[in-house]
Amino acid sequence: MRIALITGATSGIGLATAEALATQNFKLILCGRRAERLQVLAEKLAVHTEVCTLSFDVRIHTEVENAIASLPTDWQNIDLLLNNAGNAHGLSPIQEGNIADWENMIDLNVKGLLYVSRAVLPAMIARRQGHIIHIGSLAGQEAYPNGNVYCATKSAVAMLGATMRMDLFKHNIRVSTINPGLVETEFSMVRFKGDTARAGKVYEGYTSLTAQDVAEVIAFVATRPAHVNIAELLLLPTDQAAATMVNKTL
Repeated sequence: MRIALITGATSGIGLATAEALATQNFKLILCGRRAERLQVLAEKLAVHTEVCTLSFDVRIHTEVENAIASLPTDWQNIDLLLNNAGNAHGLSPIQEGNIADWENMIDLNVKGLLYVSRAVLPAMIARRQGHIIHIGSLAGQEAYPNGNVYCATKSAVAMLGATMRMDLFKHNIRVSTINPGLVETEFSMVRFKGDTARAGKVYEGYTSLTAQDVAEVIAFVATRPAHVNIAELLLLPTDQAAATMVNKTL
């Protein structure tokens, strides 16, 4: 069985992908900050596959390094890394932006991705085998008002996917980036800091993607033959044509 490490596995796309891969001949390393949620998910998926959990914060380099180093010997040969951990914080014009929000997005969406990739890559390179999948966003390809720093971090994810593919293809390592449009998860609750009413309005009047929709695509990309790499993929709900074009009926 192949081993998949998933960051941000406690909710949304990460959780849905863990569920999808559990039945696709993968052993799972589930990572997140909420240890209780990890344990609940691990117990649920244990009926399908072997599961290991790591509770750490991808924003803190030492935590990442220590967590990956703590893996038992038979869990160290990671075949698939899903860099899913990431979020938006706030939705303000740049002149009103909250610096703590900016730092959170940069630390989580960019530096966290780099830290985890750097920790996992040496073993992949030594084995000449591996696949890294980044969860990007339509926001990394198209700007939208007040998206400023979030769009910039997701643009960085897109560029890192492209350059990492150039750096790693000679080592037989595949790099893919999945760019979803609007997906109904906890994303807007985090962005609007628990404001349920404001978060709910984001998904009103049209049919968004679900975490399961994205997970199915990730599972497809992850299970292509070894000579096939789906480098970049844009996934939109039918009701969305562009970042600022959504077919709302309300």
